Amino acid sequence: MASATQDPASTSPGGPGGPAQPRRALWREAGSRIVALREGSIILITIVVAVYFSANTSTFFSGGNLETILPYFAPIAILAAGEVFVMILGEIDLSIAAMYLFAPIIYYKLNTSLGFPLGLALVGSLIVSTVIGAVNGIFVAVIGINSFVATLGTLFTFEGLSLIISKGTPVATPGGQIPVGTFGKVFGAGTYSELIWALAIVALLQLVLTFTRWGVYTVAVGSNKLGAAEAGVRTNLVMIRNFMLCALTAGLVGIFEAIRSQTVQPNPAGPNEILFFAVAAAVIGGTLLTGGSGTVVGALIGALFLGILKDGLILQGVQANYLLFYTGLAVIIAMAANVYVGRVRRGRTGGG
Repeated sequence: MASATQDPASTSPGGPGGPAQPRRALWREAGSRIVALREGSIILITIVVAVYFSANTSTFFSGGNLETILPYFAPIAILAAGEVFVMILGEIDLSIAAMYLFAPIIYYKLNTSLGFPLGLALVGSLIVSTVIGAVNGIFVAVIGINSFVATLGTLFTFEGLSLIISKGTPVATPGGQIPVGTFGKVFGAGTYSELIWALAIVALLQLVLTFTRWGVYTVAVGSNKLGAAEAGVRTNLVMIRNFMLCALTAGLVGIFEAIRSQTVQPNPAGPNEILFFAVAAAVIGGTLLTGGSGTVVGALIGALFLGILKDGLILQGVQANYLLFYTGLAVIIAMAANVYVGRVRRGRTGGG
Protein backbone atom coordinates (compact mmCIF):
# COMPACT_ATOMS: atom_id res chain seq x y z
CA MET A 1 0.00 0.00 0.00
CA ALA A 2 1.38 3.37 -0.97
CA SER A 3 2.13 5.83 1.75
CA ALA A 4 -0.42 8.57 2.19
CA THR A 5 2.31 11.16 2.44
CA GLN A 6 5.05 11.83 -0.04
CA ASP A 7 8.20 13.85 0.11
CA PRO A 8 7.35 17.18 -1.55
CA ALA A 9 10.75 17.22 -3.19
CA SER A 10 9.88 14.05 -5.08
CA THR A 11 6.89 15.64 -6.77
CA SER A 12 7.92 19.25 -7.09
CA PRO A 13 9.16 20.34 -10.53
CA GLY A 14 12.57 21.13 -9.18
CA GLY A 15 12.89 18.11 -6.90
CA PRO A 16 14.49 14.75 -7.54
CA GLY A 17 12.89 13.08 -10.49
CA GLY A 18 11.46 16.40 -11.69
CA PRO A 19 12.54 18.19 -14.87
CA ALA A 20 15.21 20.25 -13.07
CA GLN A 21 17.30 17.19 -12.24
CA PRO A 22 17.47 15.94 -15.86
CA ARG A 23 18.42 19.46 -16.92
CA ARG A 24 21.25 19.53 -14.39
CA ALA A 25 22.36 16.09 -15.55
CA LEU A 26 22.36 17.27 -19.17
CA TRP A 27 24.45 20.31 -18.27
CA ARG A 28 26.91 18.10 -16.34
CA GLU A 29 27.13 15.71 -19.25
CA ALA A 30 27.69 18.57 -21.70
CA GLY A 31 30.40 19.98 -19.43
CA SER A 32 32.07 16.59 -19.15
CA ARG A 33 32.10 16.21 -22.92
CA ILE A 34 33.69 19.63 -23.39
CA VAL A 35 36.30 18.84 -20.76
CA ALA A 36 37.04 15.57 -22.55
CA LEU A 37 37.94 17.50 -25.71
CA ARG A 38 41.57 18.42 -26.22
CA GLU A 39 40.41 21.94 -27.04
CA GLY A 40 37.90 21.93 -24.16
CA SER A 41 39.63 24.30 -21.80
CA ILE A 42 40.34 27.00 -24.37
CA ILE A 43 36.77 26.75 -25.69
CA LEU A 44 35.41 27.40 -22.20
CA ILE A 45 37.89 30.19 -21.51
CA THR A 46 37.12 31.87 -24.85
CA ILE A 47 33.39 31.76 -24.12
CA VAL A 48 33.90 33.17 -20.63
CA VAL A 49 36.12 36.00 -21.93
CA ALA A 50 33.65 36.86 -24.70
CA VAL A 51 30.71 36.90 -22.26
CA TYR A 52 32.68 39.10 -19.85
CA PHE A 53 33.56 41.70 -22.48
CA SER A 54 30.05 41.67 -23.97
CA ALA A 55 28.58 42.30 -20.51
CA ASN A 56 30.95 45.20 -19.86
CA THR A 57 31.10 46.70 -23.36
CA SER A 58 27.87 47.32 -25.27
CA THR A 59 29.62 47.46 -28.65
CA PHE A 60 31.59 44.23 -28.30
CA PHE A 61 29.19 42.10 -30.38
CA SER A 62 28.40 44.84 -32.88
CA GLY A 63 29.07 44.16 -36.55
CA GLY A 64 31.68 46.88 -36.77
CA ASN A 65 33.64 45.55 -33.82
CA LEU A 66 33.58 41.96 -35.09
CA GLU A 67 35.10 43.24 -38.32
CA THR A 68 37.96 44.79 -36.36
CA ILE A 69 38.74 41.44 -34.73
CA LEU A 70 39.11 39.64 -38.07
CA PRO A 71 42.39 41.22 -39.27
CA TYR A 72 43.98 40.24 -35.95
CA PHE A 73 42.48 36.81 -35.44
CA ALA A 74 42.49 35.31 -38.96
CA PRO A 75 46.21 35.79 -39.82
CA ILE A 76 47.29 34.32 -36.48
CA ALA A 77 44.97 31.35 -37.03
CA ILE A 78 46.57 30.56 -40.40
CA LEU A 79 50.11 30.99 -39.07
CA ALA A 80 49.32 28.83 -36.04
CA ALA A 81 47.77 26.13 -38.26
CA GLY A 82 51.04 25.73 -40.14
CA GLU A 83 53.10 25.93 -36.95
CA VAL A 84 51.08 23.08 -35.42
CA PHE A 85 52.48 20.64 -37.99
CA VAL A 86 56.03 21.54 -36.94
CA MET A 87 55.31 21.60 -33.21
CA ILE A 88 53.73 18.14 -33.28
CA LEU A 89 57.15 16.92 -34.42
CA GLY A 90 58.61 18.39 -31.24
CA GLU A 91 60.22 21.19 -33.25
CA ILE A 92 59.54 24.91 -33.72
CA ASP A 93 59.79 27.27 -36.69
CA LEU A 94 60.73 30.85 -35.81
CA SER A 95 61.32 31.77 -39.43
CA ILE A 96 57.60 32.23 -40.13
CA ALA A 97 58.11 35.89 -39.19
CA ALA A 98 60.72 36.19 -41.94
CA MET A 99 58.45 34.49 -44.50
CA TYR A 100 55.62 36.81 -43.45
CA LEU A 101 57.93 39.73 -44.26
CA PHE A 102 59.84 38.30 -47.23
CA ALA A 103 57.01 36.85 -49.35
CA PRO A 104 55.25 40.21 -49.98
CA ILE A 105 58.55 41.76 -51.07
CA ILE A 106 59.17 38.93 -53.55
CA TYR A 107 55.56 39.26 -54.72
CA TYR A 108 56.10 42.99 -55.30
CA LYS A 109 59.39 42.48 -57.16
CA LEU A 110 58.00 39.72 -59.37
CA ASN A 111 55.10 41.93 -60.38
CA THR A 112 56.77 45.32 -60.76
CA SER A 113 60.35 44.45 -61.74
CA LEU A 114 59.82 41.27 -63.77
CA GLY A 115 56.32 41.99 -65.06
CA PHE A 116 54.64 38.87 -63.68
CA PRO A 117 50.82 39.03 -63.57
CA LEU A 118 49.38 39.24 -60.06
CA GLY A 119 48.46 35.56 -59.93
CA LEU A 120 51.86 34.34 -61.11
CA ALA A 121 53.63 36.76 -58.76
CA LEU A 122 51.61 35.33 -55.88
CA VAL A 123 52.41 31.74 -56.85
CA GLY A 124 56.08 32.59 -57.38
CA SER A 125 56.42 34.18 -53.94
CA LEU A 126 54.75 31.18 -52.31
CA ILE A 127 57.12 28.82 -54.14
CA VAL A 128 60.07 30.82 -52.79
CA SER A 129 58.63 30.58 -49.26
CA THR A 130 58.13 26.83 -49.61
CA VAL A 131 61.69 26.30 -50.85
CA ILE A 132 63.01 28.19 -47.83
CA GLY A 133 60.86 25.95 -45.65
CA ALA A 134 62.46 22.93 -47.33
CA VAL A 135 65.89 24.34 -46.49
CA ASN A 136 64.81 24.65 -42.86
CA GLY A 137 63.64 21.05 -42.92
CA ILE A 138 66.95 19.85 -44.38
CA PHE A 139 68.90 21.75 -41.73
CA VAL A 140 66.87 20.08 -38.98
CA ALA A 141 66.14 16.60 -40.34
CA VAL A 142 69.23 15.82 -42.42
CA ILE A 143 72.05 17.92 -40.99
CA GLY A 144 70.72 17.66 -37.44
CA ILE A 145 70.73 21.32 -36.40
CA ASN A 146 68.37 22.15 -33.55
CA SER A 147 65.19 23.63 -35.03
CA PHE A 148 65.26 26.64 -32.71
CA VAL A 149 68.78 27.53 -33.83
CA ALA A 150 68.23 26.73 -37.52
CA THR A 151 65.03 28.73 -37.88
CA LEU A 152 66.38 31.57 -35.75
CA GLY A 153 69.24 31.85 -38.25
CA THR A 154 66.77 31.77 -41.14
CA LEU A 155 64.68 34.43 -39.38
CA PHE A 156 67.59 36.85 -39.14
CA THR A 157 68.86 36.04 -42.64
CA PHE A 158 65.63 36.68 -44.52
CA GLU A 159 64.54 39.63 -42.42
CA GLY A 160 67.91 41.17 -43.25
CA LEU A 161 67.53 40.22 -46.91
CA SER A 162 64.08 41.81 -46.92
CA LEU A 163 65.57 45.09 -45.74
CA ILE A 164 68.38 44.87 -48.30
CA ILE A 165 66.07 44.16 -51.26
CA SER A 166 63.49 46.77 -50.28
CA LYS A 167 66.08 49.27 -48.99
CA GLY A 168 63.79 49.66 -46.01
CA THR A 169 61.25 51.59 -48.07
CA PRO A 170 57.49 50.85 -47.88
CA VAL A 171 55.80 50.44 -51.27
CA ALA A 172 52.21 50.11 -52.50
CA THR A 173 51.07 46.51 -52.74
CA PRO A 174 50.16 45.32 -56.25
CA GLY A 175 46.48 44.38 -56.29
CA GLY A 176 45.75 46.29 -53.10
CA GLN A 177 45.33 49.81 -54.43
CA ILE A 178 41.97 51.54 -54.13
CA PRO A 179 39.63 50.77 -55.78
CA VAL A 180 40.40 47.17 -54.90
CA GLY A 181 39.82 44.71 -57.72
CA THR A 182 38.58 41.12 -57.55
CA PHE A 183 42.09 39.74 -57.02
CA GLY A 184 42.67 42.01 -54.02
CA LYS A 185 39.27 41.24 -52.48
CA VAL A 186 39.93 37.50 -52.71
CA PHE A 187 43.46 37.66 -51.34
CA GLY A 188 43.11 39.79 -48.25
CA ALA A 189 41.42 43.11 -49.01
CA GLY A 190 37.86 41.79 -48.77
CA THR A 191 36.22 42.27 -45.36
CA TYR A 192 35.85 38.55 -44.72
CA SER A 193 38.38 37.13 -47.17
CA GLU A 194 41.04 36.32 -44.57
CA LEU A 195 38.43 34.77 -42.29
CA ILE A 196 37.20 32.53 -45.12
CA TRP A 197 40.79 31.55 -45.96
CA ALA A 198 41.50 30.86 -42.29
CA LEU A 199 38.46 28.61 -41.87
CA ALA A 200 39.19 26.76 -45.12
CA ILE A 201 42.88 26.22 -44.31
CA VAL A 202 42.16 25.11 -40.74
CA ALA A 203 39.48 22.68 -41.92
CA LEU A 204 41.75 21.24 -44.61
CA LEU A 205 44.78 20.85 -42.34
CA GLN A 206 42.70 19.32 -39.54
CA LEU A 207 41.41 16.74 -42.01
CA VAL A 208 44.97 16.09 -43.18
CA LEU A 209 46.17 15.70 -39.61
CA THR A 210 43.32 13.40 -38.60
CA PHE A 211 42.57 11.25 -41.63
CA THR A 212 45.65 11.00 -43.84
CA ARG A 213 48.97 9.20 -43.69
CA TRP A 214 50.68 12.54 -43.60
CA GLY A 215 48.94 13.36 -40.33
CA VAL A 216 49.43 9.89 -38.86
CA TYR A 217 53.13 9.94 -39.73
CA THR A 218 53.48 13.43 -38.27
CA VAL A 219 52.10 12.31 -34.92
CA ALA A 220 54.17 9.10 -35.05
CA VAL A 221 57.42 10.99 -35.68
CA GLY A 222 56.64 13.49 -32.94
CA SER A 223 55.80 10.72 -30.47
CA ASN A 224 58.76 8.45 -31.20
CA LYS A 225 61.02 9.31 -34.11
CA LEU A 226 63.16 6.19 -33.81
CA GLY A 227 60.13 3.93 -33.51
CA ALA A 228 58.50 5.58 -36.52
CA ALA A 229 61.67 5.09 -38.59
CA GLU A 230 61.84 1.42 -37.59
CA ALA A 231 58.19 1.07 -38.66
CA GLY A 232 59.09 2.28 -42.15
CA VAL A 233 58.14 5.96 -41.88
CA ARG A 234 60.44 8.23 -43.89
CA THR A 235 60.97 10.57 -40.98
CA ASN A 236 63.22 13.05 -42.79
CA LEU A 237 60.66 13.48 -45.56
CA VAL A 238 57.87 14.06 -43.04
CA MET A 239 59.89 16.72 -41.23
CA ILE A 240 60.95 18.52 -44.42
CA ARG A 241 57.38 18.46 -45.72
CA ASN A 242 56.01 19.96 -42.50
CA PHE A 243 58.56 22.77 -42.50
CA MET A 244 57.59 23.48 -46.11
CA LEU A 245 53.92 23.68 -45.13
CA CYS A 246 54.71 26.02 -42.25
CA ALA A 247 56.69 28.39 -44.49
CA LEU A 248 53.97 28.28 -47.16
CA THR A 249 51.22 29.36 -44.76
CA ALA A 250 53.46 32.13 -43.37
CA GLY A 251 54.19 33.49 -46.86
CA LEU A 252 50.50 33.37 -47.74
CA VAL A 253 49.54 35.33 -44.62
CA GLY A 254 52.23 37.91 -45.35
CA ILE A 255 50.78 38.55 -48.80
CA PHE A 256 47.21 38.67 -47.43
CA GLU A 257 48.22 41.29 -44.90
CA ALA A 258 50.18 43.34 -47.44
CA ILE A 259 47.19 43.42 -49.79
CA ARG A 260 44.79 44.22 -46.95
CA SER A 261 46.91 47.11 -45.69
CA GLN A 262 47.74 48.20 -49.29
CA THR A 263 51.41 48.54 -48.31
CA VAL A 264 54.43 46.24 -48.25
CA GLN A 265 56.12 47.21 -44.98
CA PRO A 266 59.74 45.99 -44.65
CA ASN A 267 59.69 46.33 -40.87
CA PRO A 268 60.59 43.21 -38.83
CA ALA A 269 58.90 44.47 -35.64
CA GLY A 270 55.34 43.51 -36.64
CA PRO A 271 56.19 40.04 -38.00
CA ASN A 272 58.30 39.22 -34.93
CA GLU A 273 55.36 40.04 -32.67
CA ILE A 274 52.85 38.03 -34.68
CA LEU A 275 55.27 35.06 -34.61
CA PHE A 276 54.95 34.73 -30.85
CA PHE A 277 51.18 35.16 -30.95
CA ALA A 278 50.97 32.35 -33.51
CA VAL A 279 53.04 30.05 -31.30
CA ALA A 280 50.94 31.06 -28.29
CA ALA A 281 47.71 30.31 -30.19
CA ALA A 282 48.97 26.83 -31.09
CA VAL A 283 50.11 26.08 -27.54
CA ILE A 284 47.04 27.33 -25.68
CA GLY A 285 44.93 25.52 -28.30
CA GLY A 286 46.31 22.18 -27.11
CA THR A 287 49.49 21.50 -29.11
CA LEU A 288 52.33 20.17 -26.99
CA LEU A 289 55.76 21.78 -27.25
CA THR A 290 57.24 18.36 -26.55
CA GLY A 291 55.59 16.95 -29.68
CA GLY A 292 53.38 13.98 -30.36
CA SER A 293 50.04 15.76 -29.97
CA GLY A 294 48.34 18.75 -31.50
CA THR A 295 45.19 20.12 -33.03
CA VAL A 296 44.70 22.64 -35.82
CA VAL A 297 41.18 23.48 -34.66
CA GLY A 298 42.63 24.24 -31.23
CA ALA A 299 45.05 26.69 -32.83
CA LEU A 300 42.09 28.44 -34.49
CA ILE A 301 40.30 28.76 -31.16
CA GLY A 302 43.52 29.92 -29.51
CA ALA A 303 43.85 32.66 -32.13
CA LEU A 304 40.21 33.63 -31.58
CA PHE A 305 40.84 33.82 -27.84
CA LEU A 306 43.82 36.15 -28.36
CA GLY A 307 41.83 38.30 -30.79
CA ILE A 308 38.87 38.63 -28.40
CA LEU A 309 41.21 39.37 -25.51
CA LYS A 310 43.09 42.14 -27.30
CA ASP A 311 39.96 43.72 -28.77
CA GLY A 312 38.07 43.56 -25.47
CA LEU A 313 40.90 45.17 -23.55
CA ILE A 314 41.14 47.98 -26.11
CA LEU A 315 37.38 48.59 -25.95
CA GLN A 316 37.61 48.83 -22.18
CA GLY A 317 40.21 51.54 -22.50
CA VAL A 318 43.21 49.56 -21.24
CA GLN A 319 46.42 51.44 -21.96
CA ALA A 320 48.75 50.00 -24.58
CA ASN A 321 51.42 49.51 -21.91
CA TYR A 322 49.19 46.98 -20.16
CA LEU A 323 48.09 44.95 -23.19
CA LEU A 324 51.06 42.56 -23.26
CA PHE A 325 50.92 42.24 -19.48
CA TYR A 326 47.30 41.08 -19.51
CA THR A 327 47.89 38.92 -22.57
CA GLY A 328 50.75 37.16 -20.79
CA LEU A 329 48.61 36.51 -17.73
CA ALA A 330 45.82 35.16 -19.92
CA VAL A 331 48.19 32.77 -21.72
CA ILE A 332 49.47 31.45 -18.38
CA ILE A 333 45.92 30.93 -17.09
CA ALA A 334 44.88 29.23 -20.33
CA MET A 335 47.89 26.92 -20.21
CA ALA A 336 47.23 26.07 -16.55
CA ALA A 337 43.67 25.17 -17.53
CA ASN A 338 44.99 23.01 -20.38
CA VAL A 339 47.26 21.11 -18.01
CA TYR A 340 44.40 20.56 -15.58
CA VAL A 341 42.01 19.40 -18.29
CA GLY A 342 44.71 17.08 -19.66
CA ARG A 343 45.06 15.44 -16.27
CA VAL A 344 41.29 15.08 -15.95
CA ARG A 345 41.12 13.54 -19.41
CA ARG A 346 43.93 11.08 -18.68
CA GLY A 347 42.24 10.17 -15.40
CA ARG A 348 38.97 9.44 -17.21
CA THR A 349 40.68 7.29 -19.83
CA GLY A 350 43.05 5.60 -17.43
CA GLY A 351 46.09 7.16 -19.09
CA GLY A 352 49.33 7.84 -17.28
